[in-house]
Amino acid sequence: MPKDNSIKSVLIIGSGPIVIGQACEFDYAGSQSARSIREEGIEVILINSNPATIMTDPSMADHVYLLPLTTKSIIQILKEHPQIDAVLPTMGGQTALNLCLEADEKGIWEDFNIRMIGVDVNAINITEDREQFKQLLKKIGIPAAPAKTATSFLKGKEIAQEFGFPLVIRPSFTLGGTGAAFVHSKEEFDEKLTYGLEMSPIHEVLIDKALLGWKEYELELLRDKNDNVVIICSIENMDPMGIHTGDSITVAPAMTLSDTTFQKMRDMAILMMRSIGNFAGGCNVQFAVSPDEKEDIVAIEINPRVSRSSALASKATGYPIAKIASKLALGYTLDELQNQITKSTSALFEPTLDYVIVKIPRWNFDKFEGADRTLGLQMKSVGEVMGIGRSFQEALHKATQSLEIKRNGLGADGKGYKNYEQIIEKLTFASWDRVFVIYDAIAMGIPLSRIHEITKIDMWFLKQYEELYSLEREITNYKIDTLPKELLLEAKQKGYGDRQIAHMLGCLESQVYKLRDEMNIKRVYKLVDTCAAEFKAQTPYYYSTFEAEIQTANGERYVHNESIVTDRKKVVVLGSGPNRIGQGIEFDYSCVHGVLAAKECGYETIMINCNPETVSTDFDTADKLYFEPVFWEHIYDIIRHEKPEGVIVQLGGQTALKLAEKLSKYGIKILGTSFDALDLAEDRGRFSELLTELNIPFPKFGIAESADEASKLADTLDFPLLVRPSYVLGGQGMKIVINKQELEEHVIDLLKSIPGNKLLLDHYLDGAIEAEADAICDGENVYIIGIMEHIEPCGIHSGDSNATLPPFNLGEFVMQQIKDHTKKIALALRTVGLINIQFAIKDDTVYIIEANPRASRTVPFIAKAYGEPYVNYATKVMLGVNKVTDFTFNPQLKGYAIKQPVFSFSKFKDVNKALGPEMKSTGESILFIDDLKDDQFYELYSRRKMYLSK
Repeated sequence: MPKDNSIKSVLIIGSGPIVIGQACEFDYAGSQSARSIREEGIEVILINSNPATIMTDPSMADHVYLLPLTTKSIIQILKEHPQIDAVLPTMGGQTALNLCLEADEKGIWEDFNIRMIGVDVNAINITEDREQFKQLLKKIGIPAAPAKTATSFLKGKEIAQEFGFPLVIRPSFTLGGTGAAFVHSKEEFDEKLTYGLEMSPIHEVLIDKALLGWKEYELELLRDKNDNVVIICSIENMDPMGIHTGDSITVAPAMTLSDTTFQKMRDMAILMMRSIGNFAGGCNVQFAVSPDEKEDIVAIEINPRVSRSSALASKATGYPIAKIASKLALGYTLDELQNQITKSTSALFEPTLDYVIVKIPRWNFDKFEGADRTLGLQMKSVGEVMGIGRSFQEALHKATQSLEIKRNGLGADGKGYKNYEQIIEKLTFASWDRVFVIYDAIAMGIPLSRIHEITKIDMWFLKQYEELYSLEREITNYKIDTLPKELLLEAKQKGYGDRQIAHMLGCLESQVYKLRDEMNIKRVYKLVDTCAAEFKAQTPYYYSTFEAEIQTANGERYVHNESIVTDRKKVVVLGSGPNRIGQGIEFDYSCVHGVLAAKECGYETIMINCNPETVSTDFDTADKLYFEPVFWEHIYDIIRHEKPEGVIVQLGGQTALKLAEKLSKYGIKILGTSFDALDLAEDRGRFSELLTELNIPFPKFGIAESADEASKLADTLDFPLLVRPSYVLGGQGMKIVINKQELEEHVIDLLKSIPGNKLLLDHYLDGAIEAEADAICDGENVYIIGIMEHIEPCGIHSGDSNATLPPFNLGEFVMQQIKDHTKKIALALRTVGLINIQFAIKDDTVYIIEANPRASRTVPFIAKAYGEPYVNYATKVMLGVNKVTDFTFNPQLKGYAIKQPVFSFSKFKDVNKALGPEMKSTGESILFIDDLKDDQFYELYSRRKMYLSK
């Protein structure tokens, strides 16, 4: 039965600003869904308030509404578009589901005659209401942990008395484990119960017996209206029950599950999905399995929507879950749809993996002063990375190399912990860096049985670690000129980086690279093909690995490489790696637009990135995707293999920018602004000389490398001072200090966490207004795409400020200075592409705070507000295809657009919420107002002084 032809227009609800627990995975899902539905000739109308993402790009849907996710906005859209037939709420995470339910309760869908597709209301209610879900499991005979629901404090106390400790408290209808907690004793029970009841929008919690130490698994399913079900992927959490899946290290496919238990789990998942309602779409089911030979299975939860893990499962298998789920919601059946990668098998064919993927979350605790850093039931990570390898060990190493936390992989980089007490504590109270600490524990000689007893991590994983450490011990017996080829090949196959091997041998990374070259131990690239190479894949989506040479009958030796290099002119776009505060989805937006623009210019586009949540790592965004760490060794090997015309570094945030120096040193062409110009903008000494030459004012500053130098500088600069390290993003380590004692404490602290860094001390312009400008420059012409004024005073990080476009109270004289300075600096830096400049305005004088010759966090916002494809234009300028004067700029904005930061402080109790020069927001939304009399603007403006903290 083909699609339902009565559906001509669909409303997709997005997930809103990015917060911990609901990140870019849902924008990836929404983008795929919109494309999938439009392919069918159906109109797509989209509501989402997040300006930073590709999902809200005008090209993604027929009508995009950047409005707050409220029923008021929904009514406005339905009135403007009476042709809408159906709503799809399963692509926007918990936010979309909750909004859809609220609209249903208010009778909005009924009033406008709208059908809900992809899920039904009963399914949402059954799965979200813990009590109903428990009753359902009982009815269909699936085991669950003993649990009861409480809607009052007294009822909660009664349940605790009945079950005994330890317990788990989980609020209903929340996302990312908000408010969930373990309770080990009655002393802490009262506080955690109260908090849980408060966090639940319906004032209800489920109290269940804690299955501490049980193993945790997830299955991703799809089901069509004929009740065909496919299981796309099994995912095993390396961390046992007790750590939120979003904070767990996860592995696909499942590694330590017996086949009989896996089959049982499959049957249970299918039964659960078929029992929660009659709908077609995606589903995520979570199970706990007892860690003994009985392998008892207990169902934990089921989400009748595209989940956080769906993006991961899509990237892991190459099977685009959101795309297919959207087609199923339209009425197609699985056997009618094609597998998007092979183009010859059906979507009913379950993916098989002949490789392993490992996901590691990325945390940002340094941004949440006073936060509890131990991991538990409430999600705390802000992003994630994925490594693909031929073995668990290789994938684990690639994932650790992708994290960008100054580690070269597991161990062998001189940065491990050496203190026994500290190691035991980090293992006992699950720490964010436990993935590294396990290796340190083995290196210290702590027995595996002890590590298992503390962490409850399955012995199979621990033995994999032990093998890695044994290999490191063996290699340290050699020097660079005596290392046997077999050992070097084994180390590379197990994922060790050249830097780590150099550390083991006591030599330089370049020497190991040279030795590999001489021994012909080279990376080969394999396809992610969804079907273990049983059918030919049509999609160029690759990961790297190492193989031993094969010798043919005629004596020819070779390794099999599946990545065929074409003779087309190519360009490499470096992605921005894992999401973190200060470098989020905005850079993914820029990378995707960069890729599309380069395609328009006739280039073959090659994307390198390791973030599974994003559209840039979709298998059909670039002509070729290398799902690899944005890590020097991996990039250099890809560049040597592909031989591109050049590399675009200015779209991938600080991650890509940091690699510019190496690329330049190795003679690889950087497209757009040169490395020297990028470095000039980052080097405060050189940059201020340039400003002096141009006669542009900047706050007095100095550079210090010790607390002593900083103290001497303070005598000439006057307090308050802004102190910051160079070459960082998102204001990391920035602070305003008002006396010598504070200065000394902060400088010592900074030099301890970022040793060898130069510190910049600026005189802080107290009470100044802050503004910023973004521009495109081709080396000769400059076009300013937008000037924004911050509502909060200077001193609050630009990423945490409410910013208005255009400015609301800067006079003609000030605006002219901003325009003149922007043009002068862009040309003096020989910018080719994008540039962002930040200003402080005091007494009608415009001072320069900093200039960044790259895509900035605000570019997507300005592009959405003005309805112009600025990144597309900038990329064509970088490629030398166009000059700025070739474009006809026609920005459209009635009134003002305000960029509003969104914070995730609710995930951390007792955290310091004061804002300052270090960025803390995890996402943003956009607000359009007609004029400055708008109540919302008035409220923001009246609160602007509240935030400033040192």
